[in-house]
Amino acid sequence: MNNFETALAFFRPFPVPHGSSFSVDDSGLLSSGEMSKRPQVSLRGASAKEISRDALIEKVSHERELRNYARRASVAALFIQRVWRRFHVMKMVTEQLYEECENLSKDNFTCKSSGWISGRFLRLFLFIATQPSTLRYKMQLKNVACISTCFKILLQSIDSPESVKNFCSLAVGTADERSTWLYQSRKLLLLCFFVLSECDPSRLEGEHMVPLTSLAMRLAISLTDPKSWKCCKGENLNEVEAAAKKLIGFMTTKKSGSYCCIRKYIMKLGAQISLQSNMTSKASDHVLITASAVTLALRPFHAKYLGPDEGDAAVRDASELFFTLILTIPYLTQCLPPFLLAALKHECVLFPSLKMLLISKDRVFEEMSKLDHLETSSSPHCGISLSGWALVNIINLATESRDNLYSSGCFLEGLDCKLYLHVINCLSQNFLGFPGKGGQLLQRVNNDCQELGDCSSEVIGSDICSRVKTTYVSLLKPIYQQWHLLKLLALVKKEGPAQEINTYGAHECVEYCGNMELQDIVYLYYDMLRIYSILDPFGSLSILNVLAFTPGFLIELWKLLEDSIFHGTHHLSCEDKSCKALKSVYNSEVAWDKKQKQIAKETGNKWVNVLQKIARKSADVKESCSNNDALNSSYASEDDSDIWDIEPMRLGPQGLSKGMSCILHLFCAIYAHLLLVLDDIEFYEKQVPFSLQQQQRITSVLNTFVYNAFSYNAREAHRPTIDVGIRCLQLLYERDCRRSFCPSSLWLAPARKTRIPIAAAAKAHEAAFTNLHSGGVSTSSLRSILTSVPHIYPFEERVQIFREFIKSDKGSRRPGEVSGAGLGSIEVVVRRGHIIEDGFRQLNSLGSKLRSSINVSFINQSGLAEAGLDYGGLSKEFLTDLARAAFDPQYGIFCQTSTSERFLIPNMSAGFLENGFEMIEFLGRIVGKALYEGILLDYSFSLVFVQKLLGRYSFLDDLSALDPELYRNLIYVKNFDGDVAELSLDFTVTEELCGKRIVSELKPDGKNVCVTNENKRQYVHAVADYKLNRQVLPFANAFYRGLIDLISPSWLSLFNANEFNQLLSGGEHDFDVEDLKINTKYTGGYSEGSRTVKLFWEVIKGFKSTERCMLLKFVTSCSRAPLLGFKYLHPSFTIHKVPCDAPLWATFRGQDVDRLPSASTCYNTLKLPTYKRPSTLRSKLLYAINSHAGFELS
Repeated sequence: MNNFETALAFFRPFPVPHGSSFSVDDSGLLSSGEMSKRPQVSLRGASAKEISRDALIEKVSHERELRNYARRASVAALFIQRVWRRFHVMKMVTEQLYEECENLSKDNFTCKSSGWISGRFLRLFLFIATQPSTLRYKMQLKNVACISTCFKILLQSIDSPESVKNFCSLAVGTADERSTWLYQSRKLLLLCFFVLSECDPSRLEGEHMVPLTSLAMRLAISLTDPKSWKCCKGENLNEVEAAAKKLIGFMTTKKSGSYCCIRKYIMKLGAQISLQSNMTSKASDHVLITASAVTLALRPFHAKYLGPDEGDAAVRDASELFFTLILTIPYLTQCLPPFLLAALKHECVLFPSLKMLLISKDRVFEEMSKLDHLETSSSPHCGISLSGWALVNIINLATESRDNLYSSGCFLEGLDCKLYLHVINCLSQNFLGFPGKGGQLLQRVNNDCQELGDCSSEVIGSDICSRVKTTYVSLLKPIYQQWHLLKLLALVKKEGPAQEINTYGAHECVEYCGNMELQDIVYLYYDMLRIYSILDPFGSLSILNVLAFTPGFLIELWKLLEDSIFHGTHHLSCEDKSCKALKSVYNSEVAWDKKQKQIAKETGNKWVNVLQKIARKSADVKESCSNNDALNSSYASEDDSDIWDIEPMRLGPQGLSKGMSCILHLFCAIYAHLLLVLDDIEFYEKQVPFSLQQQQRITSVLNTFVYNAFSYNAREAHRPTIDVGIRCLQLLYERDCRRSFCPSSLWLAPARKTRIPIAAAAKAHEAAFTNLHSGGVSTSSLRSILTSVPHIYPFEERVQIFREFIKSDKGSRRPGEVSGAGLGSIEVVVRRGHIIEDGFRQLNSLGSKLRSSINVSFINQSGLAEAGLDYGGLSKEFLTDLARAAFDPQYGIFCQTSTSERFLIPNMSAGFLENGFEMIEFLGRIVGKALYEGILLDYSFSLVFVQKLLGRYSFLDDLSALDPELYRNLIYVKNFDGDVAELSLDFTVTEELCGKRIVSELKPDGKNVCVTNENKRQYVHAVADYKLNRQVLPFANAFYRGLIDLISPSWLSLFNANEFNQLLSGGEHDFDVEDLKINTKYTGGYSEGSRTVKLFWEVIKGFKSTERCMLLKFVTSCSRAPLLGFKYLHPSFTIHKVPCDAPLWATFRGQDVDRLPSASTCYNTLKLPTYKRPSTLRSKLLYAINSHAGFELS
């Protein structure tokens, strides 16, 4: 678009009103058709059509608008004509001046003097070449030719040894000549840098710019290098250097635009590299141009060109521009060849730039923000801000590392690591928007990806963002190499005096003082975890691997955190005896800590052997265990809740300083990652990396922190720290559930005094769980406690909460659906010999309708309906009998584990049955119905299977509860000292199912991958993952689908695997007779002192456990005692008197009562005749409970 079109578009008048028109008359003025009409006068009186007052006003207003429009249109036309004439005349004059300049250049300029070049040729050339109207547009070919000719003339003049002909001789001439030379040289530098910014090596159509850019760079190098001025002699060397200093000083100003142009060129140079990862070498001209541009950027940093006074100012300005405009170039270290990177790494270039950031941090970040805002729309960098690019560029410039993750790398020779660490922390915090804006980077990345998707297509935009983020993460590679962390830790341990820094004034950065501390390293890797979690597709896994397996780092983190909590500025405000107990624990750990330090020093760098080597060095395990026992015994006499409720954590994240919060976040993230691969032998027996006493302290700190984070409604900015704290605490809790290492009071301590009522907690938990799984943001309040850390409530209270859920659900259903033979009840007729088939056929299709009450009628062996009405008892019997038959291993759907507990696990062969998965789903509904009605079943499930139902992942140590032999073999392979390749293992698992030998690969092409010492840990966890997760998951999913038809997942989340089994089966296969006796009622004339009642309790105590369970099933239709004791049995266990005639001497001899006891299972009532002798009562009871026909016995 030319200037005329631009002006026309800008001054376009308002649209013509509807129904009007105007035209341009012969005089060039605009006239209206409406306005040219004369008013017509009618002499024949009033017209037939009278115009109303409103219409007349509207007509007059319309005509006024037309006149105003015509006036504006005339003014706009005159303005457009004026702009066009100006543009046309300027274009003509410029062409004439170019022609004149070309004519001058055609003369034999070899004989021309420097005065002619400056006064005649350059004056004309610079006038036309540096005009804004000329530089505003792309240069045409004729402009390129003219500029090339001028540059050649100047280069030839500067190379001339005769001062008369050398243009640079004017720099040491008269005052006017010096002033003119400096002015023209600055203009020439501006033109050279403009030419550089216009050169685009990635475009073929810009090939004509390459020779011109090469000439421009040669001229700029010559003008700023006094050594290339051949006319200069020794007598005027000082004046020459002074002139060059002024010119170099001009380059360090923003007015020159030198660094901006260099930035534009390098960004074009790296465009193809950054998006295509194609590191092909450039042509020689491009290499020369790039080298010249970098040389010019580094000119101000060389002290030989600048004096002590003006040099400091120039270096300060150059450092700020260099940092803001050069070090923030995306993929800078990938764009430049290695020999140029070496120049950028020089201490006189890199160090002043790093120091400048700390000195003028606010101003530098403000400039970067402005530049970032300008470039966001034109650069597809997917939310990576300039501070982010400066971060990766400085890391790669300051380090020299290899591709191997654990190979030995090094920092740049002479690098001030303290300065480096402070700068990296400063940039990473700005990149993340720290503090208080943790979601800024994520939001920016998502917005930029969305904009890219809108520009072309969502697929292309997403692909570009994915490649950019992947490449960016790869540039952070030195950070997640182990040598980087080890060298920083080594510098911290030196504890030397603070190094003095040469600063540029009295406003030095206060942050850069004192020794480098472990806290600074914590800040670095805390920010890196957040960056990786946002940008890396695999999250922070790569950096956590290094942090978790770096010897001694996790121990040092805990010591730093522990000192801050227990021995720093924060102290526990518990009773003196509790404090003494904690301090005694700490003192007992001193020897252990020293031993751990020695272990860390002697351990190698290979992470696959870290834990084993630490374990070999650890000794005195028995002594540690005895100390732990002593600790527990000392705690038993104290107020456990006060001991385990850590005061500094009682305010949650709000009570922690920034530094302490970062330490806690990093520690939890690393330790949670380590706990995934730390087996029980290492955790309990070898006690690495922490002793069991330390594990208790860690758990108590996290337990108090997480609970109070919810209690005090933590801000959203604290959410990442709370999440990693919850994750680490849950892993410790699951390990404690499998094998206890903490007293039970520890888990309950934080909420001992502030727990909300059960009914309120139930409602709040349901609301929080629904909000969490619907994608909403769960509020940090008490409503989320049960969702994240339900263990703070005792098991008994959680059972009551569970029952509150069911009670509320039943209350929301129609009367008659959940109890009694109402309209919504389900009629079921079951043959005792075909209970599974009949139950599956009639109930499987009901789904969630199974929550309604069931009316069961039994058909006996003779095909006749059994006597009795179902008011709950028969349905209990039906569910328990169906579960007993279906879960029987002989039925084939479930089998038992090889452990002593003989827990149930789905039979892998069931998947090959015709209705295998459908039957498993049906059994899930039966278990759900039992839980819904509070009916206890006779079987318990494997903890691995239950973990799948609860949505939790299983790890290596869980395999011991499923297949102890396989677990022992895997641990043997994991700790094998020799060459594992000798065992001839590969990444496959061989099984025999339904008479067929099935080989499953643990990874793609696993049969061709041999197990070696390098990948043995991967093999061990792959086998465990296959057995615990991949193999069980399809069956668990089917069972889960049936289970959640009746039991909400939010209800299940209250319990761990052991508690789920206890909720389902009630624990041991026996009950407490005394508890039953205390909670028994007597009717019909019986009392606690009745002779028959006393005989009954005496006989029951003599029964075997199986016989007592059969008696309980005979009366209540369930062989298990109520979960929390018989006081929760509804209706209560009742013994009803059945009067029978018997002679008085029947107590000693003769005929006793012949009638059998009977039961009313709907009311949990035992109808007991008045037996006289205990032997009779025992025999009659045993006969009755083995007959399985309680009603018909009546």
